[in-house]
Amino acid sequence: MGSITVSNLGKAYKLYPNRWARLLEWLLPFRPARHRLKWILRDICFQVQPGEAVGLIGINGAGKSTLLKLITGTTQPSTGSVYMEGTVAALLELGMGFHPDFTGRQNVYMAGQLIGLSVEQITALMPDIEAFAEIGDYMDQPVRVYSSGMQMRVAFAVATARRPDILIVDEALSVGDTYFQHKSFERIRQYRRAGTTLLLVSHDKQAIQSVCDRAILLDGGQLAREGAPEEIMDYYNALIAERENSTLRLSQRDDGKLQVTSGTGEATVAEIALLNQAGEAVEVIDVGQQVTLRVTVAVHAPIPRMVLGYMIKDRLGQAMYGTNTHLKELPLEDMQAGQRVTYDFTFAANLGAGSYSVATAIVSTATHLVNNYEWRDLALVFTVVNMQRPHFEGSAWLDPAIEIIRS
Repeated sequence: MGSITVSNLGKAYKLYPNRWARLLEWLLPFRPARHRLKWILRDICFQVQPGEAVGLIGINGAGKSTLLKLITGTTQPSTGSVYMEGTVAALLELGMGFHPDFTGRQNVYMAGQLIGLSVEQITALMPDIEAFAEIGDYMDQPVRVYSSGMQMRVAFAVATARRPDILIVDEALSVGDTYFQHKSFERIRQYRRAGTTLLLVSHDKQAIQSVCDRAILLDGGQLAREGAPEEIMDYYNALIAERENSTLRLSQRDDGKLQVTSGTGEATVAEIALLNQAGEAVEVIDVGQQVTLRVTVAVHAPIPRMVLGYMIKDRLGQAMYGTNTHLKELPLEDMQAGQRVTYDFTFAANLGAGSYSVATAIVSTATHLVNNYEWRDLALVFTVVNMQRPHFEGSAWLDPAIEIIRS
């Protein structure tokens, strides 16, 4: 079982006003420094326990890739330390260590030895590596003729040819085709079940929330927040919206969950409820039950165009279904302060048994990145139970009509 301990980690680079300043500092080491420090990361502290899966997220430039290089030892820290226990396999920059003029097979031998495998072990694992990468005869072609997706296939196949104690994966998987992404994440899940500790960097909300136990948000080179994946992804989305001149508010619900609300406030959700067919507010519903999501919006300032959207998410925060009145071609124009609008969304709750939440967004177009009047996660929480249907697995009720023809 592997573990990672990061203590007060920081990385800074020296910036010189010109090349002569660098030379003079080197020639006159006892004179005042002629550079300034540019901190990429500062005071990063966290632990990844044995068998735990942690997701690392942040906007481009937040320091994620630098942090992974410090953890894997390819870059040395300016301050702090990293301690890892167990064997490590890392998939960082695409094709890192691959020589373009060597064949895929030759690069497999080189990359395999870099992660601690012997030539004999690589030879024994080669059939499995080839089978997993699925690039056929290209394995004996120079890597320079590979597409980025083919390089990723080979790199991932080598890095995961033998189950490591710690697996570190950067955004490299994002360049692969959908089929290989599914295949790769299934191997990651398989290794997780076997006890591998995982550190995953991704902008893919579904990947973070489906694979990870915990998430860490980096912002401006510092650890901004850590917690449950759904909570951190909601906070991350709200943080992006905040950069568009809206505000970010955090509050704790009665059930202990952290609710993230962002927006400029020209309009807000005043009331929200899930109603049964009798018009009664309910918190527990049956699989396939006809329900109405009623949302009342209060307008506080003039809005040229108002759109309301909602998203139903499962307990891990994965999207089950979402839409808005822009997509349905039902936006409202020229809204004035003091107006209230009630929306009724009626549908059959064809969801599997479990706990679900509703997020709401009041915007002007199809996205909250243009005008985010209000974005509210965990606006409503409800439970689906299976009281009348035959037992089934999954998050959706897709009951089939079955026809069997014997011949």
